Amino acid sequence: MTSNNRFYTFIIAIIIIVLPLNASAKKLTRAQYIDKYKKLAQEEMKRTGIPASITIAQALLESDNGNSVLARKSNNHFGIKCHKSWKGRTVRHDDDRRRECFRKYDRVYDSYKDHSNFLVSGRRYAFLFSYKSTDYKRWAKGLRKAGYATDPKYAKRLIKIIEDNKLYLLDNGISHTYAKTRPTKNSSTRKTKNIRKVNKQKVYDDDNFEIDIYKKHRKGVRNRIKFIVAKKGDTFYSLAKEFKLMQWQLYKYNELPKDYILQEGDLLYIQPKRSKAEHGKNYHVVKPGETMHIISQIYGIKLKKLYKKNNMEAGTEPEPGTKLSLRKNKK
Repeated sequence: MTSNNRFYTFIIAIIIIVLPLNASAKKLTRAQYIDKYKKLAQEEMKRTGIPASITIAQALLESDNGNSVLARKSNNHFGIKCHKSWKGRTVRHDDDRRRECFRKYDRVYDSYKDHSNFLVSGRRYAFLFSYKSTDYKRWAKGLRKAGYATDPKYAKRLIKIIEDNKLYLLDNGISHTYAKTRPTKNSSTRKTKNIRKVNKQKVYDDDNFEIDIYKKHRKGVRNRIKFIVAKKGDTFYSLAKEFKLMQWQLYKYNELPKDYILQEGDLLYIQPKRSKAEHGKNYHVVKPGETMHIISQIYGIKLKKLYKKNNMEAGTEPEPGTKLSLRKNKK
């Protein structure tokens, strides 16, 4: 056999070996993707109030069931672009324009968490969080209205994915297996099942992601009213669930608009404020930057009562140095 013949024989042998390997590298099916990441979507729903069905449907649509180049190489399952606020890793990818900037993540979990935070922190999405987590139709239509995607049929596509795959079951905490056959232990589509307990809270170890373990909130009492201090990532939904309240109660007790975005360190009362400050707190001298609402939160006084005690018109703000009465009406 000549050297040329031996070379061609070697190339053919390599092709025969490689082709079966490529053929076996199957793409994730839609059902397999759902089974792989449904627990993660449900954990994010508990944390933020975003329906698990919406999260999974968006991921399926944006990542081609986890098979897109952006998902496979950059762990970006929601097609979120860089934007000015992004400080993490980036990757260039052709989309509406050539070589657009997209966010790149170390883990799939980071993509899911960032997607939730992206909606929670975006003012144009604030109205969505007044919807129930089981109302996937309003969420889908709201995402389209807020401009999450330019596709005019985006809401209809999300709703179809949810209903065709019964993803609404996830919003109700129902356990459901979507793939017809259980993934093998060593398969890239294996189901999340490695669960361990840490301080009596569940942590999921699959796919190199880990659910945050929520530290207890700082609590206190002011003017005989219980309050907590918000942590990073808190939402009205998550706090209401944690403290067995309705979201409207948190808004009402703290006299906040429904589009208010919680900030780390915010003081939130979990009981109604009172008509006057506690004994010994008779006056407050206004400091630069303080508003009537801030002062009402400091002393646990209803904003309406604070205005009335100081003969002020609702909506006006005091000048720095003003001495405000906290217990009695000014003459």
